[in-house]
Amino acid sequence: MKMHFSIPVSEQLLEKFGGRYVLYSVYLEGFLFCKVRYSQLHHWNDQLRRIFGSTVPAFPPKFYLAMTKSMAEERRSQLEQYLQSVTVDPSITNSDVFISFFRKLQQDTFQIQTQRASLDVYLADGRNVRLDIQTSDTAERVLEVVSYKMGLSRELIGYFSLYFIQDHSNGVLSVVKKVAEFELPYVSLQSMKESDCKIGIRKWYMDPSLDKTLMDCDASVNLLYMQALQEIEKNWVKPTDEQMQKMESLQKAANKMKVLELVQEVQHYGYMQLDPCTCDYPEVDCSAAVHVGNNEISCSIKLPSNQTKEVSFKINRVRCWQVTFLAFLLSSCLKKIISEQLMKTTKEDKEMLIEMPESLKSKKSSVQQSQIAHSGFIPRKRILVRPNKEDGVFEKIREEDL
Repeated sequence: MKMHFSIPVSEQLLEKFGGRYVLYSVYLEGFLFCKVRYSQLHHWNDQLRRIFGSTVPAFPPKFYLAMTKSMAEERRSQLEQYLQSVTVDPSITNSDVFISFFRKLQQDTFQIQTQRASLDVYLADGRNVRLDIQTSDTAERVLEVVSYKMGLSRELIGYFSLYFIQDHSNGVLSVVKKVAEFELPYVSLQSMKESDCKIGIRKWYMDPSLDKTLMDCDASVNLLYMQALQEIEKNWVKPTDEQMQKMESLQKAANKMKVLELVQEVQHYGYMQLDPCTCDYPEVDCSAAVHVGNNEISCSIKLPSNQTKEVSFKINRVRCWQVTFLAFLLSSCLKKIISEQLMKTTKEDKEMLIEMPESLKSKKSSVQQSQIAHSGFIPRKRILVRPNKEDGVFEKIREEDL
């Protein structure tokens, strides 16, 4: 699925030795990610085509005459569509040529050279894990480092992600955005200083039943437990009085597994809560609290009469949606739900396969390949992350484990 790249702004600048060029401001999930010239993107496109061939989308053509305003706007729009289209293929986004290109752009844009640095990753209980990293480390690598320090099993890392979060003075918790795997958390954090953000680790799945997959690892249980308590404290989930009494009793007994089992019964557990917004349903300018997860968008809408209306939209009835500046996180959650549904369907289809006669096996094989080709589900391939020799955090990790 497409990433939320946009190019809302461009500026015309003077070359060092005369002439002019256009610098495009590339935004990711609504925040400035990097600035880039057409010539840089053109050269990058050539590199991609040498590796991936015709799977790379068409690149906007050169103009050999001076651009008019309408031509400049057309190019801006085409470059934006190109960036969105090129990110559909995970084999491209997981490639070195993709990651290294955006790593350099992001560092050059914010003038941050590669060097050793400290980075704090916050847990849901307010504590932080301090990491010794390189400023050029991607979010994927930072997540592996913090997971190692916490004792999280490698096979479970994919169930978690890094986020930019805000703790407001009134006690409200805001999840600003998920950090993209190729993004440089240290650089992005510096660029978002005015937003008073910090980096946190949280689970990254929208189906609460997946909790059971993580119950055999103490570190993952601790992460889920801390997040569950935080969401109760921040009123993301609201247990009944009876449920709260039971959980408090289990907390005193330090029975984390039972707490997680009980919290599964609480409405909106495992959902992502978005910042308050306004909506035009059922009346114009109604305020709404939006939760998304477990195959639905749940809205608690406050009407002008001060009455509250609960509305739920099932994701399997959503065919398409339009992303605005404030809806990137919602769109990411919707894409994640759809991805999980596709994986679940694929798994169920495999489990339903039955033994067939030898004479039909060749037909069965061709049908299965056809189904896979048209299912729209492409399993994600992990990038090999090589540890820095001087990085103390990875001293005990073998390269073949990564």
